Amino acid sequence: MRIVLAYLSIILIWATTPLAIKWSGEAGVIFAAASRMALGTLCMLLLLAIQGKRLPLHSKAKKTYFVVAIQIYAAMLAVYWGAKFIPSGWVSVIFGLSPFITALFAAIWLKERSLSFGKLLSYFVGVFGLANMFSSALEINENAVYGIIGVLIAVCLQTASAVWVKRIDAKLPATTQVTGGLLFAMPAYLFTWLIIDNAHLPEQLSVINIASILYLGMIATTIGFALYYYVLIHLTATSVGMIPLITPIIALYLGYSINHEPITSKIMIGTLLILTALFIYQFLDRFILMIFKK
Repeated sequence: MRIVLAYLSIILIWATTPLAIKWSGEAGVIFAAASRMALGTLCMLLLLAIQGKRLPLHSKAKKTYFVVAIQIYAAMLAVYWGAKFIPSGWVSVIFGLSPFITALFAAIWLKERSLSFGKLLSYFVGVFGLANMFSSALEINENAVYGIIGVLIAVCLQTASAVWVKRIDAKLPATTQVTGGLLFAMPAYLFTWLIIDNAHLPEQLSVINIASILYLGMIATTIGFALYYYVLIHLTATSVGMIPLITPIIALYLGYSINHEPITSKIMIGTLLILTALFIYQFLDRFILMIFKK
């Protein structure tokens, strides 16, 4: 039951995160990401202190923190940058491709049998869906294509990080993994903020900017990442990669209803193709197996 609740919570958090990223990024991409992670770091350290836990510093633990930091730093910066150019709902739709990329990495690094007929068919359908999203982006403006590419890079980095953590198999608690990853990532964030923005604070911060940063730092980062790595510990990498199955629908609706983001027929077709690919990925092989057993 705990794993089910954690799984559902991640879906809700991930569905609302793209819009919060969009709003917080209006204050500056690097500042928004760095302030979110700084707040998340403080929350995670406080959580560890309350639990009376310490960060293990053995070899496998350090490797795990470094790999988690790849997602927290590189993948998140790519998402924040890409979200500037595309509607927030698109972020969740593109992240819907993560199971396919996860399956590829898991097959290579973890020797998981995830490249069956159903999986391969789902890849082709997913690619058609992504191609439709690119077509939609070109209709909006050229920069929207850059946004899709940025989020795709983030997907690759995040899925590679998840599979790598499974491969290291340090058997660390989720809160420990996230806290260690944040501590490894924060110097990189601060250095980036110093080099690119000269550590300047935004001239103006709206209530929405501040609320979004607080939500991302206290909920999406602290609770979201902790639940994500908690589920990752107990499930296979490919099962964890199925979390984006529902989030695109919710995220698109939130972007449309709250942020007045456009939903064209091509966007709907692209989203439908990606979700169909996810459905095929999840159920086709099981259905074929049932038929042959009969």
